[in-house]
Amino acid sequence: MMTDLILKHEERAVFALRSLYRSYGYAPYKMSRFEEYDLYVRNKDFLVSDQIITFSGDRGKLMALKPDVTLSIVKNAPEEPGVVQKVYYNENVYRDYREILQAGLECVGDLSDYEIAEVVLLAAKSLQLLGERYVLNISHMGLLSAVLESCGFNDRQRDQAMEALRRKNSQALQDLCGENWQAWEKLETIASCHGGKAELNRVAAVLTTGEEKQAFSQLEELWRVLEESGCGKNVCLDFSVGNNMGYYSGVVFRGYLPGIASSILSGGQYDKLPRKMGRKAKAIGFAIYLDLLQELYREENPFDVDTLILHDGTVDPLVLTRSAEEAAGKGTVLVAKQMPRDRRWKWLVRFEKGVRQP
Repeated sequence: MMTDLILKHEERAVFALRSLYRSYGYAPYKMSRFEEYDLYVRNKDFLVSDQIITFSGDRGKLMALKPDVTLSIVKNAPEEPGVVQKVYYNENVYRDYREILQAGLECVGDLSDYEIAEVVLLAAKSLQLLGERYVLNISHMGLLSAVLESCGFNDRQRDQAMEALRRKNSQALQDLCGENWQAWEKLETIASCHGGKAELNRVAAVLTTGEEKQAFSQLEELWRVLEESGCGKNVCLDFSVGNNMGYYSGVVFRGYLPGIASSILSGGQYDKLPRKMGRKAKAIGFAIYLDLLQELYREENPFDVDTLILHDGTVDPLVLTRSAEEAAGKGTVLVAKQMPRDRRWKWLVRFEKGVRQP
């Protein structure tokens, strides 16, 4: 039972985000509530959750309540040289038997470095619309993959190293490296990264291979774009931000707002997903979990309504209207005959037998 105020709070966010994305030429994308189940089975590693709600559709085809929007966008994106599809969405998705309000955008096609930078910049600007004290943590899967390759790890060790990086577990990384001190120097530096431009310089000093330096140059370029746009002070280099290496190939990022425990924004470059679908396109995007704004709103304002006006049904409607109008001029108001169980209020006004009570 979400309050009207929370709904308005989320709706204001949706309108602001929509205006931002349109100003950069992104078109609205609308999809059905249902999608063929086979799409999600073939790409289940990309999904946040494997709990998918299914049912039998027309002609016995197995359908699913959509747990994700990105897969549908990539599947239906045009594929022509020089063409880039830029879309934004505001959709309900269904995960773990819950309905989740999600907004976001996707950029799919013949991408250049500009489109990559544009999407990361829009992620920062999206967070800025939701709260000035945001933090955008950035990592790069291409750089991490190149570093792990230079360490000489096998597949099992790479997975262990990625898990240790996510947890910032230096001891586990040291155990994996053994007497390979060059590998340890790289991984210890990367694992301890958490900060701004100075951290970029620290990472640059330990990179040795061409693949590492090529991926790092994209991070440097992103940083220049974000600083030039005034977002640099809110961006943090943090390699614990790591997603599925089977799909994500470039920059990855997560956004946070004070008062919300988990990330409210998550995204990255996922060129390997179109490849798995047999497409040549590149792709990058992000999602914003708008239902988490409830946590932020409740911290800012613990009340659902400012004034609750209770009456016993004997009050002149004109008197109640005047009282409600007066309260509405100072904030929000709810007029009711019974004490509501699901609302919290600051002030209570009672009318009994036609008279306002002291």
